[in-house]
Amino acid sequence: MFAIAIHGGAGTLARAQMSSKQESDYLAGLSAALDAGHAVLANGGASLDAATAAVRVLEDNPLFNAGRGAVLNRDGMAELDASLMDGRTLGAGAVSGLRHIRNPIDLARLVMDRSPHVMLVGTGAEDFARTQGVELVSNEYFRTPARQRQLERHLGGSVSRENELEAFGTVGAVTLDAHGNLAAATSTGGMTGKRWGRVGDSPIIGAGTYANNDSCAVSATGHGEYFIRAAVAHDICAQAEYLAIPLKQAVDNVLNGRMKKLGGNGGVIALNARGDVILDFNTEGMFRGVSTSQGRREIAIFR
Repeated sequence: MFAIAIHGGAGTLARAQMSSKQESDYLAGLSAALDAGHAVLANGGASLDAATAAVRVLEDNPLFNAGRGAVLNRDGMAELDASLMDGRTLGAGAVSGLRHIRNPIDLARLVMDRSPHVMLVGTGAEDFARTQGVELVSNEYFRTPARQRQLERHLGGSVSRENELEAFGTVGAVTLDAHGNLAAATSTGGMTGKRWGRVGDSPIIGAGTYANNDSCAVSATGHGEYFIRAAVAHDICAQAEYLAIPLKQAVDNVLNGRMKKLGGNGGVIALNARGDVILDFNTEGMFRGVSTSQGRREIAIFR
């Protein structure tokens, strides 16, 4: 069997904030990413390739906070983070603070496959990209009118990040291929108006991304500082493995237990080698989808 789950961000969004056209557009974007990953798996492809393919589609969709359409920092620049992990080998790649890489998830994959390192940041990561023949793009490529307006409202203090539909959209995927191998991938533009090179959980292995064939694969979205402090992605997998508890319980223990007590909000998608898929969040909504070889296909935003 094989399976894929994706997310496109979680938060305190309400149905009243979203028009039917917006909802339709978001669902279409999730569907396209789900289809891209599912196609790789259906053709016998590797879990890591499927996760990368799904995230790449979401990075290219300006509705989501990753790649083109990412939120802007205080200086009006897009700064991008991404990571991925191979559950079979525990190999991992991560990048942070990118300003000129069209698809950060692809560079994270190159870091894993073609360097001795796990994480590269900023200009160093982009120097590495050049050595790998990656074409760099202008930062203008990522900026959209919606994100510019969002930044202006943020700087003007007229709206909070938590109450703004456009603020959501960190993306991720977890996959299980026909060979029983798991993978996870996550990509984001971070927080609107961020300063001082702030980095959230998305590029941090064990916080926003983790995969191990012996336990599970996890991709997270939400208030990154809390996901880092609770080592959410790794803790879910560790509990599932060491306590031998169902994946659903492990997710609940961490997301609605340890992290919630810290004050953190968000959601996770999780998948194990048996094909159990968990899409859970402690917010009002999470852009999400799942597709399996057994015919399960769901795409949703609200509960």
